Amino acid sequence: MEKAIAVIDMKAFYAFEECVQRKLNPFTTPLVVCDPTRGKGTIVLSVTPYLKSLGVPSRCRRNELPQIDGMIFAQPRMEHYVKKSAEIISIVTDIIGPDDIHVYSIDEFFVNLGPYLKMYDCTAYQLVRRIQNEINKKTGLVTTAGLSYNMLLAKVALDVDAKHKPPYIAKWTEKDIPNKLWKIKPLSKMWGISIGYETKLNALGINTVGQLAKTDKNFLKAKFGVIGEQLWEHANGIDNTDIRKKYIPKDTSLSIGQVLFKDYSPEDTKLIIREMSDDLCMRLRQHEQLTQRIGLAIGYTAKVGGGFSHQVTLDYPSDDTEEITKDLLKMFDKYNEGILVRRVYLSFSKLSGNQVRQISLFEDEQSVAEKRALTKVVDILKTRYGKDIILRGSALLENSTAKERHNQIGGHHK
Repeated sequence: MEKAIAVIDMKAFYAFEECVQRKLNPFTTPLVVCDPTRGKGTIVLSVTPYLKSLGVPSRCRRNELPQIDGMIFAQPRMEHYVKKSAEIISIVTDIIGPDDIHVYSIDEFFVNLGPYLKMYDCTAYQLVRRIQNEINKKTGLVTTAGLSYNMLLAKVALDVDAKHKPPYIAKWTEKDIPNKLWKIKPLSKMWGISIGYETKLNALGINTVGQLAKTDKNFLKAKFGVIGEQLWEHANGIDNTDIRKKYIPKDTSLSIGQVLFKDYSPEDTKLIIREMSDDLCMRLRQHEQLTQRIGLAIGYTAKVGGGFSHQVTLDYPSDDTEEITKDLLKMFDKYNEGILVRRVYLSFSKLSGNQVRQISLFEDEQSVAEKRALTKVVDILKTRYGKDIILRGSALLENSTAKERHNQIGGHHK
């Protein structure tokens, strides 16, 4: 069976979709997806191909945008984009089986084409074009695609070649490893190499992917461990990942975080921790899980920098909002240095099913049962009518972010 992997990406997904909804041409329209109600430093989520052709990056701050006549600011609609992404995957599953699809992000996915080439009596290139055409016909969106014999080369073909001109598809073979892959510079332009590793490799005199490929593998492994060996393999176009073998993490966790829109005092930060704990504990119960390890990470104001990150292990697994919040606040009080806060992150790990619970010798069983019954009613109401149906009284305070967060997905408006 021929090995054929493609990665398909929605071109300027958010901005393109906003143009489709407005019946505008994304290739001639200066539209940006950016919340106009926020400050000038807010992030631009997406720009149209037209703006990209003028040199505007797809990710920048609003105050970095050039002054262009007729610029359209589209309010982000994350809930709509999530639904559109699901619609696109549904279109693809009419052609490719779910086991041969790996969703990489909201606007990008891999497909294993090999098992379907005989069935459709076509080449891998033709099958990719069919998928692209189906998505365009049913949604109006344009896609770009990278095609090769493994996931790595398909992704690099997409990033390096496919995005520049119609029909927005690039196929890489083994011959393209020395001719194209090895010429990539700087190193961070290659998928899988971060700025941090680029800096470390540059310090060793390794500045191109070709130089990385020709570096002794054992030397890289000694320097960077398993990651060093992986870097060498990727630089040589080696990737044995199997789409059908889905990754199942050994230890699952739940988390929630937010970047605050201004610096918060320690006392106001406690309000934020309580609100975020309310939401994360509800998610914990919805997943029918208990947590025995809770984590708190705090980022200080940019004027000072730094912060702290700590975890504590509970005496027994729990999903009790009151008890978990109390332990989170104890952690904050212990490590807080009285510095203004800009970022808050909570995590629950060491999860287990809630079928079996351990009762503390210091708890009254009847009181515990009544509290759980009340919590269950509150969760049902919030699930049915929205999280804002029941809120802490503190949600009315000026520094509360609860209502705003409940109207967001990924930190942006639904």
